[in-house]
Amino acid sequence: MRTDSLPGALPSRDHLPAVWRDVPVLDVVIPVHNEEKDLGPCVLRLHDHLVRTFPYPFRITVADNASTDGTPSVAARLTGSVEEMRHVRLDQKGRGRALRTVWAASEAPVLAYMDVDLSTDLNALLPLVAPLISGHSDLAIGTRLAGGSRVVRGPKREFVSRTYNLILRGSLHARFSDAQCGFKAIRGDVARVLLPLVEDTGWFFDTEMLVLAERAGLRIHEVPVDWVDDPDSSVRLVRTAMDDLKGVWRVGRALAVGALPLGRLARPFGDDPRDRQLTGVPGGLTRQLVGFCVVGALSTLFYLLLYSGFRTFGFRTFAGAQAANALALLVSAVANTAANRRLTFGVRGRERVVRHQAQGLVVFGIGLALTSGSLAALGAASDDPAHSTELAVLVAANLAATVLRFLLLRAWVFPDHRRDTTSAPAEEPGNA
Repeated sequence: MRTDSLPGALPSRDHLPAVWRDVPVLDVVIPVHNEEKDLGPCVLRLHDHLVRTFPYPFRITVADNASTDGTPSVAARLTGSVEEMRHVRLDQKGRGRALRTVWAASEAPVLAYMDVDLSTDLNALLPLVAPLISGHSDLAIGTRLAGGSRVVRGPKREFVSRTYNLILRGSLHARFSDAQCGFKAIRGDVARVLLPLVEDTGWFFDTEMLVLAERAGLRIHEVPVDWVDDPDSSVRLVRTAMDDLKGVWRVGRALAVGALPLGRLARPFGDDPRDRQLTGVPGGLTRQLVGFCVVGALSTLFYLLLYSGFRTFGFRTFAGAQAANALALLVSAVANTAANRRLTFGVRGRERVVRHQAQGLVVFGIGLALTSGSLAALGAASDDPAHSTELAVLVAANLAATVLRFLLLRAWVFPDHRRDTTSAPAEEPGNA
């Protein structure tokens, strides 16, 4: 059956004509918020590069999302002096919101964006958009994690980036290598179908778009880039990381329960054979270990936040570390069992959910004994241990309990869900 006859499906990939007279072939969006210092040099440098190297008509769009400094004035002056530039002003913050707004309104057949600091070498721009112009791919991303990339950045950002992409591979089974690089492109016809499904309006927008594109069977092209970290970047790593983890949880849950309308309707170019592994029960040992580690990392972070909150807002005075630890561990244990049930061991539906939670609480009891014993030992060694020392001891105790927890979950709580990932997946609705 021809998929382009389905409502909402994408047409077949076509190579853009050699002459495109009516509209620019490429619309490069630069989302900015309070970037009065960097905006001018960025636009002029990008414009000069496109004039010299890009063989099609182009446009540069500055998407100002609620700047409160002189950014709007700088953008207005640039619009008057650079013929191929336009300026769009939004009243609300959010990089994702800015990209969605501009891309949805653009008539260009190829849409791209890059960060205003131009950390990515512009020589990668033509290789980025060429597969989209030729019809070979649907989306393209710059990657700092490929073998041919050359990256200069500090160890903290390197660790955060690699950890985040590892979490995406383990929890959402992402196959693209770098979700956060601010250097991406998408075909306009693909954007019109895909963007309405993307909910995030901030920094997680990129990741959500790529995950949904992969699950919809779209083709993502990756380009190794030369990338130099901007030491003056205004990105708040901790806050952004927390928002991203919330987004991972939301998208993972939506995919697990089938809440996203991807399916056959948004799969216009046929199946990717690798997707068949995503529809079956994730029962292989390797996949279970990855899923368990990701859920465990998120649960540990959740637990530490709860513990710190309980110790800060009341438990320090009335009940102390033991009560805060027990309550934080109980709440995080219920969430951990639910997440492992769905994401690690592939259990669907409500059958035996109470039994699984009860067994999970037994595992929780073992963890409580280990962590409480560690706190007791710390209390015996020091009358008033520092809060940071408490956290360090608790992290070590939780790591010690992790191996036993996985073995108990796999052998006792979910023993019927250890099928090999090579087993045949259930048929999708409409595929019979």
